[in-house]
Amino acid sequence: MSTVLVIGAGGVSSVCVHKMAMNAEIFSDIHLASRTKSKCDAIAASVKDRTGQDVATYSIDAEEVPAMVNLIRKVQPSLVVNLALPYQDLPIMDACLEAGVNYLDTANYEPKDEAKFEYKWQWAYHDRFKEAGLMALLGSGFDPGVTSVFTMWLKKHKLKTIRQLDILDCNGGDHGQHFATNFNPEINIREVTAPARHWENGEWVETPAMQVRTEFDFEAVGKKNAYLMYHEELESLAKFVPELERARFWMTFGDAYITHLTVLQNVGMTSIEPIRYQGKEIIPLQFLAAVLPKPETLGETTKGNTNIGVIATGEALDGSGEKTFYIKNICSHEKAYEETGNQAVSYTTGVPAMIGSALMVTGKWSGEGVFNMEQMDPDPFMDMLNSDGLPWTVEELDGPVDF
Repeated sequence: MSTVLVIGAGGVSSVCVHKMAMNAEIFSDIHLASRTKSKCDAIAASVKDRTGQDVATYSIDAEEVPAMVNLIRKVQPSLVVNLALPYQDLPIMDACLEAGVNYLDTANYEPKDEAKFEYKWQWAYHDRFKEAGLMALLGSGFDPGVTSVFTMWLKKHKLKTIRQLDILDCNGGDHGQHFATNFNPEINIREVTAPARHWENGEWVETPAMQVRTEFDFEAVGKKNAYLMYHEELESLAKFVPELERARFWMTFGDAYITHLTVLQNVGMTSIEPIRYQGKEIIPLQFLAAVLPKPETLGETTKGNTNIGVIATGEALDGSGEKTFYIKNICSHEKAYEETGNQAVSYTTGVPAMIGSALMVTGKWSGEGVFNMEQMDPDPFMDMLNSDGLPWTVEELDGPVDF
């Protein structure tokens, strides 16, 4: 039984808090804080209606470290779950250190003024957390998060070494909008428009954004164009699976999304450089995010499935030569909405955030310092994926997939 403080009130937070309330034997006391308290109150009301559990709510600016420290000391949680924006990772980690509490997030730090997400800023906190006797767990979402755990489960149970790794993220859902993103628009567009990078032969290979694509037939979705992108788990996987010869990340996008995004780029709306408008300084991408549909409003209209998985090729654990395995989860937008009031993209991140939190507060995952998912035992996490809404399957393929 433990007390947790969740920061952020978007779709991922909504799912995470709902799932925590559904595991009341682990999370006895749930607190939720965000800049906009009304969003927290709406989540709390939904949780109360669906589960009967109470959630305490607060207003907080997560970038104000003294205010965060005061809130943490008031709530006295055993864990702070950061589901706010990646820009806020470091101040929340600072607050956790000062208040003496463990930390978990789903996405690594990204500076506001540069579309460049890396783990280096958070890895630099390792000694401070270790000296404080505290644990920080990074990237307990789906990708990063589940994809890293999938990889390490394969390495524990199927493959002695992993030579090639491909992560495939397909959202086959249709939300009925001309253009909308299924998670925070600002973060989504910064990711998509950044140059693609993949790991090959001990170095990073960079290619222009959205230029390399392949077609893949996704179960429960069908054939989709998947585009080579950079994603943060590639950095941690390259570090913690040192024998990797090549690691790539692929994400699907429809033609309409690509067309809209191209036009928005061409007219400057995806820029993060400040401009002056009517005497005020604004950032075009932040303005665009403000006018696009909020991801947490898309649940009711989104139909279809997500399919996210990992294809790994390497030396078989049983000594039978080189083998290829495909491990994946398929999630229904409709079922996710029925259970939590959110679409599957929020669900597939919010559930792993709850699972990582559960493993930390129960002591099944523990340590002192800053850790990535690859450093943890995959088995208890994989068990909870099956029991808490994200069941997975694994199959052996005939050989490496030729993209």
